[in-house]
Amino acid sequence: MIDLTVNSDALNRTIELAKERNIIIPTLKQQRDPSLIPEKIIDKLKHVGLWDLDPLNLFRICWHNEPKIHGGGYSGANYLEFPEEITGTKARIIAVVGKYFPTGAHKVGAAFGCLVPRLVTGQFDPSKQKAVWPSTGNYCRGGAYDSALLGCESIAILPEQMSKERFEWLQKVAGQIIKTPGSESNVKEIFDKCWELRHSGEDLVIFNQFDELGNYLWHHEVTGPAIKSVLDTLMTDGNKVRGLISATGSGGTIASGDFLKKQFSECKIVACEALQCPTLLNNGFGAHRIEGIGDKHIPWIHNTKNTDFIIAMDDNIPMNLIRLFNEPAGKNLLKEKGVSDEIINTLDLIGISGASNLASAIKFAKYNELTQNDFVVTVLTDSMDLYGSRLNELTKECGSFSDSDAKVVYSKDLLGLTIDNMEELTYYGKKRIHNLKYYTWVEQQGKTYEEIQEQWYNEAYWTSIIDKVDEIDGFIESFNKKTGLLEKL
Repeated sequence: MIDLTVNSDALNRTIELAKERNIIIPTLKQQRDPSLIPEKIIDKLKHVGLWDLDPLNLFRICWHNEPKIHGGGYSGANYLEFPEEITGTKARIIAVVGKYFPTGAHKVGAAFGCLVPRLVTGQFDPSKQKAVWPSTGNYCRGGAYDSALLGCESIAILPEQMSKERFEWLQKVAGQIIKTPGSESNVKEIFDKCWELRHSGEDLVIFNQFDELGNYLWHHEVTGPAIKSVLDTLMTDGNKVRGLISATGSGGTIASGDFLKKQFSECKIVACEALQCPTLLNNGFGAHRIEGIGDKHIPWIHNTKNTDFIIAMDDNIPMNLIRLFNEPAGKNLLKEKGVSDEIINTLDLIGISGASNLASAIKFAKYNELTQNDFVVTVLTDSMDLYGSRLNELTKECGSFSDSDAKVVYSKDLLGLTIDNMEELTYYGKKRIHNLKYYTWVEQQGKTYEEIQEQWYNEAYWTSIIDKVDEIDGFIESFNKKTGLLEKL
């Protein structure tokens, strides 16, 4: 569970470091609702770029940033609504947008949720220890960024086959980069590297997104409310929220569904994965190209008992869709089909996993025969800013994206999506998935049999995580008070 035991000596050293580096830490409540952020911080942000390595950008770790590269304030949560000309269904499919976080991806928030509780209790000492960020992509970027802002040395771990944009950016920010064998589905190799580091004798703390409950907490308390804030502006009488669609990944983002279910009783939680590595659907394995979602195991922090559907997505579909949404022939076809220029010009907000989430949302809407009164929500973790190299690779591999290619992809991978490779989970279907945790976490990673049973049979296991929010915020407020920086602004 989330441990908030205080180490006073380390905490005092961290407070002194924060004074030296002008580090003020936002509370979870401020990330959830930026109207709670002091005006003097908002004024200073007018002179700070969205990706700058400035501690003030800790206050931009939220879904409500004004969509500007430099000097933006706060607005409503950024989102897209996809028209029927794209989805082929009358259901209203909405996606919150991750591009306007620092680093261009929402994983910077998950990393914050893992690091900050230990920092403000003195459990992590940045004056002596290194923060290790094992990841299949964006999480280690977020962790390295947060570390830089919070005065911590960092080690980023990610598979060697991830997009070159990730590595190029990490070289400027992370203290050290470790490339592990394989692609996004090679998670065990990342875990093996973590064990190697644990036994290396170096003084470090490993923030493993797949088992860090702070990841679950941040998405439940920040991403979930951001999605609800969008729905509150769009819904009218008679509307219903039918589903939250999320790649399982680390098990963090899908926690927003646990929040939404409490607000909208008819909302189903839909876990997505790659068909080429159908771990949830078929206890399977393999490699795929939907970058950053992780596979071949069930994350420790995934509340499987609260998951209602599985969708396995053929990775050819999102790869085709990013070409349709970004190549000239694709944009021209979408315009012919009646998609507005306004929408076409925002489709680069959809990265590869976002395209998979969109296709999964369409399949879910078709399976459930949803209507114009039904909302389906999903998440665009990142944007095409991180995948330009993938478009170039696809051109080299498949040739230029022609008008006929665009017609085939539009017909087959949008309007032609079917309800294959899906499962509506029963009680025992959910338990089957939960039981898969045993082989990774109890046999390999040191978790206990008692805790895995607690996750399934005791609902209080999950609610007790959320109950820590006020306590964590109290520690953050106390930390800021001891530095005295907020008062000096």
